[in-house]
Amino acid sequence: MTVTNKKLNELKATAICGNDISSSCLYVSALTILYAGQYAWISLLFVAFVLFLFRRIYGEVVGAIPLNGGAYNVLLNTATKRMASLAATLTILSYMATAVLSAGEAMHYLSKIFSSLDVTIATIVVLFTFTGLAILGIGESAIVAMIIFIVHLLTLSFLVLVSIWFLINNGLSTFHINWQVPIKYGNLTHALFFGFSAAMLGISGFESSANFVEEQQPGVFPKTLRNMWVVVSFFNPVIALLVICIIPISQVGEHKESLLAFLGQTTGGSLFAYLISIDAVLVLCGAVLTSFVGVSGLLERITLDRILPNFFLKKNKRGASYRIIITFLILCVSVLMATSGNLEALAGVYTFSFLTVMALFAVGNLLLKFKRKKLPRPERAKEHIVILAIVAVLIAFLGNVKLNLNSLYTFIEYLLPSLLFIYMMLNRAFLLKVLIEVIEYFYEPLRKAVVVSNRYLTTMHSKINAQEFVFFTKGDNVAVLNKVMQYVELNETTKKLKIVNIKKKGDTNELLKVDIEVLDRAYPDIAIDFIEIEGIFGPEIIDELSKKWHIPKNFMFIGSLSNKFPYHISELGGVRLIM
Repeated sequence: MTVTNKKLNELKATAICGNDISSSCLYVSALTILYAGQYAWISLLFVAFVLFLFRRIYGEVVGAIPLNGGAYNVLLNTATKRMASLAATLTILSYMATAVLSAGEAMHYLSKIFSSLDVTIATIVVLFTFTGLAILGIGESAIVAMIIFIVHLLTLSFLVLVSIWFLINNGLSTFHINWQVPIKYGNLTHALFFGFSAAMLGISGFESSANFVEEQQPGVFPKTLRNMWVVVSFFNPVIALLVICIIPISQVGEHKESLLAFLGQTTGGSLFAYLISIDAVLVLCGAVLTSFVGVSGLLERITLDRILPNFFLKKNKRGASYRIIITFLILCVSVLMATSGNLEALAGVYTFSFLTVMALFAVGNLLLKFKRKKLPRPERAKEHIVILAIVAVLIAFLGNVKLNLNSLYTFIEYLLPSLLFIYMMLNRAFLLKVLIEVIEYFYEPLRKAVVVSNRYLTTMHSKINAQEFVFFTKGDNVAVLNKVMQYVELNETTKKLKIVNIKKKGDTNELLKVDIEVLDRAYPDIAIDFIEIEGIFGPEIIDELSKKWHIPKNFMFIGSLSNKFPYHISELGGVRLIM
């Protein structure tokens, strides 16, 4: 059954990813002030500048290839499947850490209101609640996210206004005292460096919109980037500056876990602090929802590309991939239990996976420029802009290593098993073959059992290799076709490849046939079937051949598109660019 989902408008799409990035206002001011002191707002302005660079980087990539997957998607279309899988693994780890951390922090805020609350059990309840909401579908999720996002922006705006009114009535005496406080690291450069490194966590969530771009209305994606940039570029530096003007720096560390609530209590009283705490609970829960929506789009994409078993593609009547969502819930709960509710143990995973994903996305942008020059795109980021953004992320990565080396070790402990699992899935055909041989060698005396096992595994192995792939050629020469064969041999598990030429009436392909005969002999493990079809290459003929041959469109390849090609790549149904 085909399920048609209504596409998300600007507000709903911004809300889903915006709750994650805007929730940073709750902790990034305190975190940055602890390292940069009275200069924290400058570090936060640097972060806003870096995020501005990434607006164009993301806009170019997703504009050229508007498919779910974020960093995975761009690397899949410009590099190798293994490199793309690394980006996918890091993104999943980032979402997993975000979901558990946000749910845990939300319940820590709630425990300040209800002191008898069991934070660990409450965190699990939050994860289950948003699992159910995600299973209901992205439309229902977007409505909840939109309400939370609007409430959060209104709360932050009111906090800023109340704080300004407080300053008007009480003056800037606290600011003058704070301005004279000695710099923590001895000089301004070091203070800004560590402040910037810590403050970069305030833009986590910016990458989420690219992971569900196919669920957004046309033209909405760049607007979500702009809106997220505006929110963090205004509120994060302004709130940090207001804190420095109102609260002594010596007290910031004492209230780092609920600094905004303390600011609200100082400027507006206990009731205002209570309202800010409620808002914190809501928006942090909204960040949990962002994780579920983002990871659903990403995992569905990598499953379509056969990195994960097709088992995960099953959808419910609302079009939600409920098996993916439930699996993600199990991972989150297991991590929460493994860490015994110690959220600091996940901080390293959250920090370094997010920064690495941002860097890989920028690298993917450079690869897109060099390998897909002719691919149409609505905007372009200059090469020096992309390089500057990569350098900024590397600086933040290095700064976080210096701030907490143990967090890096924790990140590696989570990353290595995840990469091992992905490596096994990418090479499962080979591993099955090895398993077949091991069984035959060690269990020869038990021949009957071996025969049954061998038949099952052989059938599975044959089924994987039986998947056919298609390459649409414009009449390329043997050198180009050889690169196609190398790509298929390196990245896909198959024994069959159809090379299809959509030609005009009267055209001849005699030279192309000779080249294909050469390739057929050069690659004996892959059976090449050359097919000529009269017609015009476009979405209709792709759809027709996909149904006729029972070959999914994401198993069909094309070379680079010229500027004269009348269709955008997003109209081709997921056909993959490999040249």
